[in-house]
Amino acid sequence: MRASLFALGACCIAMPLALKAQHGSGTPSAASAPRAARAPREASQYDFLIGQWELTVTPKVSGLAARIHGVPKLRGSWKAWRALEGWGIEDEMRIVDESGNPRSFTQSMRVYDPAAQQWQVVTVDAYRQKVSQATARWSGREMISSGSGVDGDGDAYMTRTRITRIDARSFRFQQDRSTDGGKTWEEAVLVIEAKRVSDAAPR
Repeated sequence: MRASLFALGACCIAMPLALKAQHGSGTPSAASAPRAARAPREASQYDFLIGQWELTVTPKVSGLAARIHGVPKLRGSWKAWRALEGWGIEDEMRIVDESGNPRSFTQSMRVYDPAAQQWQVVTVDAYRQKVSQATARWSGREMISSGSGVDGDGDAYMTRTRITRIDARSFRFQQDRSTDGGKTWEEAVLVIEAKRVSDAAPR
């Protein structure tokens, strides 16, 4: 279950702007100028996430632990805000057990890349001091992403995630996981049902 929660890894993304030293006129070179200063329409694809959500979290548990303890009852919150002058979304997710004990706290930065026509996502797992990366694309009425990282035991993994059933009040998050480079996948390692609490989230 610990690996399942880490695989979730929804806060910082390095966005360096390389400015060459200027001599004479002080005018920035063409190479250092941004490609665009205004975010494109596609940068609103994650706007459905903005606000505050209440979560029902179901990690996949198998084997002896499942037979003895059953599926753990986890809950959480997910908060998101617009960021990066309209180019991105910043969000944080907290998951606790039924007694309120902390299980996971992640912060993510999602920024749209118009050249690649996809989202770049960096997630920081605060409790485990791990960073994971992913890319995401809007497909029809779903957000589909793929990523990679290293779990708490030091093992590399890949993830594929679908956010579906998106409407104004709810959505469903399902993440699958592979530990053999994508040859085989364990499906529904983590499932989250989200219900909206507020259209805006306090920081």
